[in-house]
Amino acid sequence: MDAEAIGDVFRVFGPVRIRRMFGGQGVYRGELMFALEAYGELYLKADSESAELFRNLGSRPFTYTGRDGRTATMSYWLMPESALDDPDEAAELARLAFEAALRAKAAGSKKGGKASPPRKSPKPA
Repeated sequence: MDAEAIGDVFRVFGPVRIRRMFGGQGVYRGELMFALEAYGELYLKADSESAELFRNLGSRPFTYTGRDGRTATMSYWLMPESALDDPDEAAELARLAFEAALRAKAAGSKKGGKASPPRKSPKPA
């Protein structure tokens, strides 16, 4: 999925910035990453307050296999197919993802730092 297509999905949510990373692309609003494109799929940031909603929509978390052979699960959930074609649904889910990213940032600030992303391009498990 190219940057123009990603921007189009989120057009109702507002302007986004795309940055290549981890063999995929990070999707930002301002300086905050709220979505991830990897292997042609869009994933949205989720946390304990929003993961159940994504699960109920039939979504799944982004996973990858690390160099040690273990499967790691990230806090990004697959955007439902219906939202890719419905700009209003995409905007609502993007808003939830952005709020989850804000909460994660606030929690990281309280702990004195933030989690480091994986160094190598993750491959889906």
